Amino acid sequence: MKKLLAVVLTLVLCLTAVTAFAEETKTLKVGFIFLHDENSTYDANFLNAAKEACEALGVEPVIKTNIPETEACYEAAAELADAGCDIVFADSFGHESYMMQAAMEYPDVQFCHATGTQAHTANLANYHNAFASIYEGRFLAGVAAGMKLNEMIESGKITADQAKIGYVGAYPYAEVKSGYTSFFLGVRYICPSVTMKVTFTNSWYDESLEKEGAVSLINDGCVLISQHADSMGAPTACENAGVPDVSYNGSTLAACPNTFIVSSRINWVPYMTYIMQCVMNGEAIDTDWTGTIATGSVELSEINEAVAAEGTAAKIEEVKAGLEDGSIKVFDTATFTVGGETLTSYLADVDDMGDYVPETEVIADGYFHESEYRSAPCFDIDIDGISLLGA
Repeated sequence: MKKLLAVVLTLVLCLTAVTAFAEETKTLKVGFIFLHDENSTYDANFLNAAKEACEALGVEPVIKTNIPETEACYEAAAELADAGCDIVFADSFGHESYMMQAAMEYPDVQFCHATGTQAHTANLANYHNAFASIYEGRFLAGVAAGMKLNEMIESGKITADQAKIGYVGAYPYAEVKSGYTSFFLGVRYICPSVTMKVTFTNSWYDESLEKEGAVSLINDGCVLISQHADSMGAPTACENAGVPDVSYNGSTLAACPNTFIVSSRINWVPYMTYIMQCVMNGEAIDTDWTGTIATGSVELSEINEAVAAEGTAAKIEEVKAGLEDGSIKVFDTATFTVGGETLTSYLADVDDMGDYVPETEVIADGYFHESEYRSAPCFDIDIDGISLLGA
């Protein structure tokens, strides 16, 4: 009997040890929910980051693409949680409410959401938002565009008062307004006479509408185009028309060699690496994380020297140094007006309670403090010098 008990005890101890070893060596499993697939420049940027970060850390990714901003997102998140994912990540603004629903039902799983606004007020320990100071990247891309405009003016191709640029935006949301305003201010930092027209497609991804929007802007006299929309529509229209283009979320050099100048993007590898390492190490993930130039989260693509103005790379490095040391502020209130007046105060809807009621003062020390009170952009001001197509 004693021998039998000893054998049983040994088996129990061995089973416990094997279980403990299995727990320690279990591969982290991360689920990814993407609004579209690799055909969208926006989603391709996330997809590539997810694959790179997972490969570097030996993490198993489970990827779901073409998940709309509907109940389908909750279903996808629940399926990933049920499949044993330790982290579930989603990449689109409209996914937020469904991710929060899943987070409430799966408290042992970490839910991370890009571009969202509610984590800092939701009081859910396992729900997190993230974004980056991409307005700085857009400002730098604007510097490249301004250099191109100055070159066109100096060569006699256009006059200073013809320095009108166009922008194809998805929706009139703060994220898009913050993006095109920071781009415009970067252009104006170099080319003071610039004005800008903006058109919206009311869709994150519609190649036909984005192309039509760019064509309309070009026909309206815009001599350079940029975008915050997710297809090749606008860059293709620029290449067809021979109009310089600044793209977003990745280089379009291969498809548009004669017009592409540069592209800005958020590099999501640092954040994805961060959240996976937090879970691996048993550490808490920041509720609301903002990536910066310093974290490697804000990047520019290679410059197309065949199209960009001479000296563009050096000027970008000079301005980038100013952004990093704080001597240049993207939303410096001395650099723009609203209705002819300089802003000294502005309340923004930072705490997104669904009521669109502004409650947070965001102007201090002479500039608008974007992405400091929450990671997602809240700059939604219509400044002078920018107008909507048809207005």
